[in-house]
Amino acid sequence: MILKNMHYSGLNRIPWSLLCCILILMGCGLAGIARGDELAGQGHYFQKQCVWILISLAALIGTILFPYRNLRSISYPLFLMTLILLIAVFFIPAVNGSRRWIPLGFFKFQPSELAKITYILALAHYLMYRKNYRRIPGLIVPFILTCVPVILILREPDLGTSLLFFPILFAMLFSAGARPRHLITIVFLGICMLPLLWLQMNPEQKSRIVALFTQRDGGEMPRGDGYHLYQSKQMLALGGVWGSEIAGMPVDDPAAYHLPAGRTDFIFCLVGERFGIMGCLFALAVFSFLFIRGLQIATATREPFGRLVAVGIVTLLASQTIINTGMTVGLMPITGMTLPLMSYGGTSMLSTCLALGLLINICIRPGYEIHAEPFRF
Repeated sequence: MILKNMHYSGLNRIPWSLLCCILILMGCGLAGIARGDELAGQGHYFQKQCVWILISLAALIGTILFPYRNLRSISYPLFLMTLILLIAVFFIPAVNGSRRWIPLGFFKFQPSELAKITYILALAHYLMYRKNYRRIPGLIVPFILTCVPVILILREPDLGTSLLFFPILFAMLFSAGARPRHLITIVFLGICMLPLLWLQMNPEQKSRIVALFTQRDGGEMPRGDGYHLYQSKQMLALGGVWGSEIAGMPVDDPAAYHLPAGRTDFIFCLVGERFGIMGCLFALAVFSFLFIRGLQIATATREPFGRLVAVGIVTLLASQTIINTGMTVGLMPITGMTLPLMSYGGTSMLSTCLALGLLINICIRPGYEIHAEPFRF
């Protein structure tokens, strides 16, 4: 009878609205990928993504069933393991000038995707008690924990993923109750890191940032990195208000619909072309609800480790969404970053579902720490 009541209580705490958002965003992504296959006239990305979604949903369920508190004691070893994997990619032959993947037979594993999650776990473990972040050494250690994976990921090179770590650090320090001068120090250190960040970038990454400030509308089609931004904005414009799914295709020229990396980094543009501005606004509304619900879960969790992990996960997904959608309209540099739950990619989908599975896990186990005082705002 007790086990039955515990089982019912766990089911009663499952955030079904969060699960609905996950499935809706996956469906939007599949619609965009299918449109990309149609415009390209070839490819089986839609079928492959369906398989990855099934695998990722299974991983999400498995993550929910595993009590998240057990991860606290192994958070540092997990983070160290991913750092070793980030180093290991440099000993693997480059693909298109990048060393981001480890081949595992039928698919390629991207360690930087897993590093984002293990980093959140390790940082949450360090910050979960108030004594750590109220001293100067307590501020330096989290900064070092952040810079190590950032530098390794920049060397791959992968500018987009490396940009995600500092918002996570700032948000988790704030949630842990760091004093304002600590947060100002983090911002100052981040600004001081910009020259080093620039030196770590390769010429292609630098040209993408330059293209952001030299973009223009109209005139001849730009070449190089400016071409990607030009085509992404054109695809959104071709979608209009309601998209080609309802209003039809206003242009017959196939070249106008050519979008490099459309099914991965620029999936938001394909959704905009197919469903128009209204479809984009709908997707952004679902994302917003997902993030708000995630913050509500963090607020309701009194156990410090779980609360910090929840904040880190929400910040990760929100930052990734803002950067990805921002780069499609010229507000952010093109960084090669996927859109959570929507872009094609096995490792990206799997890591996102693992993160969301942890968030749901925390929601259904919002217990208290008895032997130590939880942090305060």
